[in-house]
Amino acid sequence: MPKVEITIPEHLEMQIAQMVERGEFVNREEAIEDLLSTGIKAYKTSGPMEEEEPGLENDGMMGHDDEYVF
Repeated sequence: MPKVEITIPEHLEMQIAQMVERGEFVNREEAIEDLLSTGIKAYKTSGPMEEEEPGLENDGMMGHDDEYVF
């Protein structure tokens, strides 16, 4: 199996370590392989996520809290 070296943020490393400690995975290698595989499957299913329009991320639909469009 090919080996890959990555650098990840500290918070992701901590989350992976916690999952291994809780017994969700046997070790870090298994955790990273399984999580990466799951992420790729989800990406293929849903496709890339599009960027939201800046400034509207905390507002309701169409930029208004009380407006909903169906």
